[in-house]
Amino acid sequence: MAVNLVPETASEIVGDRDLPTWLAQQQITVACTTYQTSRLMFIGAHPEANRISGFWRIFDRAMGLFCTPSRIYLSSKYQLWQLENVLAAGQLHQGCDRLYVPRIARTTGDIDIHDVAVDSSGQVIFISTLLNCIATLSDYHSCKPLWKPGFISQYVNEDRCHLNGLAMVEGKPKYVTASSQSDVVDGWRDRRRNGGIIIDIESNDIAVTGLSMPHSPRWYQDKLWVLNSGRGELGYVDLESGKFRAIAFCPGYVRGLAFWQNWAIVGLSKPRGGDKTFSGLELDELLVKKDAEPRCGIMVIDINTGAVVHWLRFEGVVTELYDVQIIPEVQRPMALGFQTEEIAQLITLEFSPFTDN
Repeated sequence: MAVNLVPETASEIVGDRDLPTWLAQQQITVACTTYQTSRLMFIGAHPEANRISGFWRIFDRAMGLFCTPSRIYLSSKYQLWQLENVLAAGQLHQGCDRLYVPRIARTTGDIDIHDVAVDSSGQVIFISTLLNCIATLSDYHSCKPLWKPGFISQYVNEDRCHLNGLAMVEGKPKYVTASSQSDVVDGWRDRRRNGGIIIDIESNDIAVTGLSMPHSPRWYQDKLWVLNSGRGELGYVDLESGKFRAIAFCPGYVRGLAFWQNWAIVGLSKPRGGDKTFSGLELDELLVKKDAEPRCGIMVIDINTGAVVHWLRFEGVVTELYDVQIIPEVQRPMALGFQTEEIAQLITLEFSPFTDN
């Protein structure tokens, strides 16, 4: 099964033949970002045919995502966007059941926002990798730092440990991932193979060591799940022993993790040509051992068995993903961007009970 992404592009998505049926049955859409080609992408099911519905819009260096059926938060190069669905229940726009419109942009400067979340009070929080901290939005400044690892000596715009992933537990930030414990600029690059850690934010203790560039920690079904990116592994953490337990290998640099029912949805990226960030990792050796080529795409994995039940590949210009999210109760969404006149021409109105007819 293959389908071109919409709008027309040099990209194509190829997946297993049962993926559209699964998406339709589950009534979900997979949202993902790629900063490599600056895209927010939606992967859903076409309601009138057994095929994938793919859609993308350009947002400069799109990275962190937080999605609900009515709202999306998206980090970009120097802004954090809030997109709102403007369709009423049952309403369609160009055959799509959600239309997300960029309504609010908070200008943060290029602080390299990675994972984005919303806490139990509705506050947007995020990882600033450049500042090595968790932060929130400020009305007056680039951001308001909330926490940094104990080994980071100061708030400074130097990516020292490559803090990147954030796991929420009961609406509060609880765990973060970093590629190292370095306290010098760019120090994390020298620790990519086995310097990765998970930190318990509340205690400031290092819960897990020995990982390879970990990303996307998530608390799900009373377990701390994480992607051991430099080995292409999905797994969970035994918090009593501090050990990582891999349940599945994926043929790519894994980054971006979401859950639905008993499935994990994992993003995969290809290594960058001539870039040391993704090369020289144990993933290279494991791919050779398994006689596999790295791919960019998504895998749906049964978390009880570790089996890959569905898969999708991106072919063409998209070779890396950053974040992956599930949008429940949404089949075929679209969004407005800034490359066409659509955003200038679409006008929607909000009426109050006191508005004259």
